[in-house]
Amino acid sequence: MSISRRKFLTITASGIAGLIITPKINLFKNKKGEFKNMSYEWQFKKRPYSDEEAKSLLKDVISPETSDWHYNTHHKGYVNALNTIEKELENVDRSKANGNYSQIGELKRRFTWNHSGTLLHDIYWEVLGGDGNINKGPDIKAAIEKEFGSFEKWKEDFIATAISAKLSGWALLVYDKLYSERLLNILVDEHQYGAIWGGIPLISLDVFEHAYYHKDGPGRAKYINNFINNLHWERINDRFVKYVK
Repeated sequence: MSISRRKFLTITASGIAGLIITPKINLFKNKKGEFKNMSYEWQFKKRPYSDEEAKSLLKDVISPETSDWHYNTHHKGYVNALNTIEKELENVDRSKANGNYSQIGELKRRFTWNHSGTLLHDIYWEVLGGDGNINKGPDIKAAIEKEFGSFEKWKEDFIATAISAKLSGWALLVYDKLYSERLLNILVDEHQYGAIWGGIPLISLDVFEHAYYHKDGPGRAKYINNFINNLHWERINDRFVKYVK
């Protein structure tokens, strides 16, 4: 059976209009029988290289086993925890909130821990896998030299920051977007203690012991130097241009 061109266009237009005005909405029914939006799903982000490539690209910084464990167990664990927390927040009893102890308080507290751990690990993997040549990041190089006087001065301060972290923590190069508009090296214990509001992380160095003990034992300084020598300044420069310039 054939149809006219006008009828075909009418049917097609109606179909398109139907698609536009009837978006798919993910709903679920809670214990009270109420329909609500599905909880947000956090995604485990891919690294700029495959797991096999990581074993070679990062071998001077971490052991091949750690390149797998750290990403596919530790990092992924924070993402999984975020999704568990999101689901539990759907039905938590907010009327029982309490400063001493409450389920809502613990969920909110662990949300911060796991969100910070996820984000900082995303950046950790992103900035690794290069040859450490800062000349490949001209914009960030100029900004570092302006703020710290030279790349070597920045490096000296960054290393001291990383060594000074407690047994679990991070050293970060951040852009203080909402306040001083400066580049700062900051020390963060655990994942969040010491973070500054409005600070955009450009480089994140994980100094939790699980990051380096399998290769360097207690040699944190060696690990830090190897990390700096493995930085991918092109990707760091792209991050700087995207979020700062």
